[in-house]
Amino acid sequence: MERVLLIRYGEISLKGRNRRQFEDTLRENIVNALSTVVDDAGRRVSKSHGRFYVTGLGSEESEKQCIQVLSKVPGIVAISPGFATDSDMEAVKKAAIFAVEQAKAQMTPPVTFKVDTRRADKGFPLTSPEVNQALGAAVLKNVPGLGVDVHNPSIHLIVEIRPGRTYICGGQTEGPGGLPVGTSGKGILLLSGGIDSPVAGYLAVKRGVAVDALHFWSYPITGVRARDKVVEICKVLRKFNPDLRLLIAPFTAIQTQTMDKCPEKYRVIIMRRMMMRVASLICRDMGGLAIFTGENLGQVASQTLESLRVIESTSDYPVLRPLICFDKVETVRLAQQIGTYDISILPYEDCCSVFVPKHPVTKPRPDVAEQAERLLDVEALAKECAANTEVFDLG
Repeated sequence: MERVLLIRYGEISLKGRNRRQFEDTLRENIVNALSTVVDDAGRRVSKSHGRFYVTGLGSEESEKQCIQVLSKVPGIVAISPGFATDSDMEAVKKAAIFAVEQAKAQMTPPVTFKVDTRRADKGFPLTSPEVNQALGAAVLKNVPGLGVDVHNPSIHLIVEIRPGRTYICGGQTEGPGGLPVGTSGKGILLLSGGIDSPVAGYLAVKRGVAVDALHFWSYPITGVRARDKVVEICKVLRKFNPDLRLLIAPFTAIQTQTMDKCPEKYRVIIMRRMMMRVASLICRDMGGLAIFTGENLGQVASQTLESLRVIESTSDYPVLRPLICFDKVETVRLAQQIGTYDISILPYEDCCSVFVPKHPVTKPRPDVAEQAERLLDVEALAKECAANTEVFDLG
């Protein structure tokens, strides 16, 4: 009997001829995640019949560390700790009893269980219902203080009988699901430091996009703490997208000229149009395919349909808004789930929130915005900002 982590993936299994590409990318991401906590991660990961297996972990503590990092890998639906044993009924019974004992030891009574067998090896002498019955009887006989609940059990004992090996798992930890990072191309995330944009970045990553975060920093209008707040958010997002880079764009010149020369109620619209121009230049240089934002329909004046239309018209790339129809409560819940919420609510403002006009335009006109921009050297400002954008060392 050997410790094993059984890794399930969902949506990838529905792919057609390109399924192998998704599986190979997911395996690479699994190995990269595991290499942060164990040695020789590559040799520990194997694949068979729509599952990945991690073996050779040795200890329960090592197993817990692996589950923790794997639970952040997009494409993984669930990780189940358990045991691998020979496909011999007596050996399977022993493994099942041990798995239930371990799971039960971490629970408060009353504890119930059910057995769910999947027999991929059709040469195995018993059917799935027969295995369920035999293992259920063995567990009840050898593990005191247990009840049976087939609808909502405390312990869901999963048994997978495959050619040559049987896998027994007594629980599972959920993963993000979705697609492996890197299978949907590259993109730029406009990261403000608020609640919404980190969640938008997470959702983009969950759909397989490898994103880099672009933050517009107006130093000294916004201080070092505002930048450091974004740095901490990126460190959280890196758990899901390890290669994420933070790009810091110097926005002071654009912001001060916009403040001095453009109509007050159009300030935020003009600044966001400039952000789109800069992001487009950076997206082109990095080989990106889209720009992601945390904008939500109707949440603030710059997020009405009219405003969004005027803002995105300056972008050379599709502007994708994962949160466009989210309720704020849903966004907050996701931010708490991924670990960015407590950082996002720190009271350090970004460049757009510092100088919000008292009466911002909610239905801007494209011709008025363009006329206001004639007071600026739009092209030169955008190119200068993009050229001076730096990659921040996240450590």
